[in-house]
Amino acid sequence: MASIHKEFVVDATPDAVWDVLSDYGAVHERLAPGFVTDTHLSSDTRTVTFADGTIVHERLVDLDHETRRVAYSVVGGSLHPAHHHASMQALAEADGRTRFVWHTDVLPDTLAAPIAEFVEQGSAVMRQALEGGTGTTTG
Repeated sequence: MASIHKEFVVDATPDAVWDVLSDYGAVHERLAPGFVTDTHLSSDTRTVTFADGTIVHERLVDLDHETRRVAYSVVGGSLHPAHHHASMQALAEADGRTRFVWHTDVLPDTLAAPIAEFVEQGSAVMRQALEGGTGTTTG
C-alpha cells in the first residue's frame, strides 16, 4: 500500500482553517477553488470535479470537530482504487498558525504517483485559499 503524506503551515488560526476544512460540501468554493471546480453533496458522499476533469465520489468517514480532522474514502468516479483512505487535519502551531496535515493511503501502488501529484497541486491551492482567498487569515 502506498502512503502519501503532506504537511504545511498556514498563516491562519486552527479555528479559521477548520471552518473551511469542515465545510465538506464546499471544497470548490472555500478549500481548493480552481483546483476543484465543483462539489455536490448527497448524504455522506460528495462528488468532486477537479479542473483536469477527474471526478471522484468521496464518502465521509469522520468529521471530528474536537480534533479538527476530516476523513474520507474514494468510493467511485474516474479513479478506481482498490483502497483509498485520506484524512486532513488542522493542528495548532505557534503564534496562532496552523499545521495542515493531509495523509492518504491508496492501493494499487500505481495510483500513488498521480495522487501524490494531486496532493502537491492541491496543497498549494489550499494554502493560498486558507491564507488569503477565504478571509481566514490572522492578524
